[in-house]
Amino acid sequence: MSKINTVVFDMDGTVLNTIDDLATSVNYAMEKFGFPQRTVEDYRRAVGNGIRRAIELTVPEGTSQEVIDEMVPVFKEHYDEHCLDKTRPYDGIIELMKELKKRGYKMAIVSNKIDSAVKELNQRFFSEAIEVAIGEKPGVNRKPAPDMVWEALKELGSTEDEAVYIGDSEVDFATANNSNLPCISVLWGFRDKDLLEEIGAQVFAEKPSDVLEILTNGKYSD
Repeated sequence: MSKINTVVFDMDGTVLNTIDDLATSVNYAMEKFGFPQRTVEDYRRAVGNGIRRAIELTVPEGTSQEVIDEMVPVFKEHYDEHCLDKTRPYDGIIELMKELKKRGYKMAIVSNKIDSAVKELNQRFFSEAIEVAIGEKPGVNRKPAPDMVWEALKELGSTEDEAVYIGDSEVDFATANNSNLPCISVLWGFRDKDLLEEIGAQVFAEKPSDVLEILTNGKYSD
């Protein structure tokens, strides 16, 4: 393996705790369409494959695809206005990114969140460290397809054998595999360790500083 010099992060559940704002905006759309409200824990299990899939997993069984199509823009309009209400970086993430940058790592964020929101949130919280931020947009397949990762690596001028992927979910683990990247699965996000182990994840970070330890002294160190 070549020396790792590039880190590709997932956003929701990995660098940002976005679940409260996501849940509020989906519940707003649910209410508008006369559906029952869901708990934050319900949404924690549903997010990861883009907002349309999260809505599909939380509306009442039998809801038509046409209604779901109508709900997505209602969510987007509300979320665009409220995506910064409670969303914050996880403790230690900013420090991790600063240290990685200091050591010469190139970094990107790829997310199934709407591209405009990804770029806005990156600008708000991580602009000093993150050079590339890519979200869901036309012409680019969503994760777990490798498209976003490969686009990020191209923009960074990095190759697959120089990069590692960091995420919190089964979608992220599959994305890393499909992108030919090793994966570090974080345990502070939206999925439990048991689930991640079931799908084959083997390298875990319990806190952000563990990522640096793994990259410098652990499985993916040179």
